[in-house]
Parts: sequence; structure tokens; C-alpha cells
Amino acid sequence: METGNSTRVSEFLLLGFSEDPELQPLIFGLFLSMYLVTVLGNLLIILAAISDSHLHMPMYFFLSNLSFVDICFTSTTIPKMLLSIQTQSKAITYTGCITQMCFFFIFVELDNFLLTVMAYDRFLAICHPLHYTAIMNPWLCGLLVLVCWILSVLHALLQSLMMLQLSFCRKLEIPHFFCERNQVVQLACSDTFLNDMVMYFASVLLGGGPLTGILYSYSKIVSSIRKISSSQGRYKAFSTCASHLSIVSLFYGTGLGVYISSSATRNSHSSATASVIYTVVTPMLNPFIYSLRNKVVKRALRRLFGGKL
Repeated sequence: METGNSTRVSEFLLLGFSEDPELQPLIFGLFLSMYLVTVLGNLLIILAAISDSHLHMPMYFFLSNLSFVDICFTSTTIPKMLLSIQTQSKAITYTGCITQMCFFFIFVELDNFLLTVMAYDRFLAICHPLHYTAIMNPWLCGLLVLVCWILSVLHALLQSLMMLQLSFCRKLEIPHFFCERNQVVQLACSDTFLNDMVMYFASVLLGGGPLTGILYSYSKIVSSIRKISSSQGRYKAFSTCASHLSIVSLFYGTGLGVYISSSATRNSHSSATASVIYTVVTPMLNPFIYSLRNKVVKRALRRLFGGKL
């Protein structure tokens, strides 16, 4: 690693959660278990959505895409952390760090956009049921997912290019288990004003915009559900979006909680621990939320395993 006044670096050091050797096997086993559960759970959702004709609907098309993104999301950070623990090497190359940040931005934004698209799908299904099939056709579904990918990739490339403009000339230790953008920026010795402005602008536009869309959709959904005369009808209508609402609450609640807590405290290790909630725990819980709260998905999983579940 080059230090001093050099603007070129070869590697960073990911400090992780703890430097205590006795805790490393516990951390390794815990994160390996969560990663395997995340991959297996989301993979089952994808297989169920593909194999069962009852799930060949826009809602489950978006859900399978969300599951794929969640697998990729956790795969950008956890395998590298597990490898570092196994090899007892905390180093990550400069290129590897920038690449990890790029893919992290892609998949976290995809999660964000897909949850918004799923809210729009539920809005059409409940508020405009007669026109739902005509509007939410396969062409539009594919187009919406494609737009999500394009916006996410463009944003990730912008953030990565901004990071490439920074110069580093200090001790390059990142008190995190992956190359978290804010932690890396704090290590820069060059002016980070433009990076911060781009980040704040992107957070408002790409974070606040989708969240506003979700809140607007659910305000209309709640209004429509209240107009249903029978309690059974209201329950049936609400049950179709209960799983999605749970995931939205978990994703945005934990994500906002992490950044609010990280801005309120200077304890970087606490921020790293809190980040686990939305980078690992949330993708792990998504399949369980949908399979436990959705009878159609549970039936599809039973068929997938020949009725053994």
C-alpha cells in the first residue's frame, strides 16, 4: 500500500467488526449461515415463480426479480468478508473496492426501484382492477424492470467515477466489513465537496422520489380499501399487499435507521453493525415474509417439493 503524499493507492484494509481472533470463527459461522439462507430462500422464490403457472403474474414477476437482486446484493459484500476471515487478510485492492461500491450501488438502487414498481402494481390491482390486465401487460412489466436496471447502473457508474477522482494519502483503514461509500470518502485527502453534493442530490432524487411514490400508492390503496363495504373484501384486498408493505417497512426503516444513527454517532464499528440489518438481514427475511404471508407462494413451494412442505 502506498502512503505519504501519493495520490495512487494499491489497497485498502477492511477492519470488519472485531479484531479479536476468538470472535472470528463465530462471525464467520454467523455470516456464512445468513448468506446461505439468503441465497437458498430467494432462489426458492425464483424457482417457484418460474415453475408454477399460478405465479405467472406481474406481482410475482417483480418478486422474482427482487429475489435475484437480493442474492446479488448480499453477494457483493459477504463472500469477500468471509474470505478475509478465512485467509486472515483484511486487504482489498483499490480496483476491488471501487468495483464493490459500484455493484453495491446497483443492487441497493434496484431494490429501491423494484419496491416502487411493486407498489405501483398493487395500486393498479386494487384501485383500477378492471384495467389492471390491460395496463400491466408483459411488455410494460419488462420495460419497468429494464428502466430500473438502467437507472441503477447509471447512478452506480456516476458514483464510481466520482470516487475515482479522489486522492488518498492517509492511513487507508476502513472500519467496516465492505467498502462503504461514506467510510471511503472520509479517507480522502482531496476535496470531497462535489462527491458529497452528488451523493445528497442522488439520495433525495433516487431515494426520496421512489419513497414518495410508494407512500402515494399506499395512500390511494388505503382509500380504495376503506370504500369496500364488506370486511372480508377489505381483508382480501389488504392481504394482497401486506407482504410487500412489510418488506418496504423493513427496507426503508432499517436503511434510514442506519444512516440516521451513523450521522448521529462517530462510532464507525456501530455503523458497520447497524449496516448488517439492511445489507444482510433484510434480504434474508424477504423470502420468509412472502412465503409465510402468501398462500399462493406457499402452495407453489409445496408443488415445487412434491407436496413435502
